[in-house]
Amino acid sequence: MSDQEKHERAPEENEAMEAAAEAKAGNESDYEALVRLMKENEELKERALRVAADMENLRRRTARDVQDARAYSVANFARDMLGVSDNLRRAIDAVPADARSSGDSGLSSLLEGVEMTERSMLSALERHGVKKLEPEGQKFDPHFHQAMFEVPNPNVPANTVVQVVQPGYSIGERVLRPAMVGVSKGGPKQNAADAPAEPGPINEQAEKDA
Repeated sequence: MSDQEKHERAPEENEAMEAAAEAKAGNESDYEALVRLMKENEELKERALRVAADMENLRRRTARDVQDARAYSVANFARDMLGVSDNLRRAIDAVPADARSSGDSGLSSLLEGVEMTERSMLSALERHGVKKLEPEGQKFDPHFHQAMFEVPNPNVPANTVVQVVQPGYSIGERVLRPAMVGVSKGGPKQNAADAPAEPGPINEQAEKDA
């Protein structure tokens, strides 16, 4: 082959080599773009999953808040009404036994009306989830009971409620007002698994209020 022919073919070979180089560079560029897009896609998926999880948590919290609002919205009002119920009970208990048995029709009608009012009020509160605590004879529970004093009684298991000074009330799973109680002291030991929590110190202010 002459030098002239080599010279004439050199540009064609150069162009081919350049085209091959460009194709290779293009392939590498496409691969890098594909990798980048796949990475961005994974990031978007993770972000979407986090948003979905956050929305689900928000939905659950909102549902729980709505449920609590429905269950406990009357708590403050109910707590105030318990004071009215206490006064009605005090009025009933203040009537001497001999006056009750005297046969006075006016007094009997008055007592019957007050008792009916008390029952009606407690019934209305119960319809809204308020329940009366009746702990006498039960183990002392610091979550629902407030110890006012201790009663030595060797015949009753220790930390048993033996007297209720003021009834307590709950609303749903919460304590609306703890029951003020007296608990036994010095009775037979209970099994470790059944032993209740020790009562806290006597609340002098609560005892005065009672």
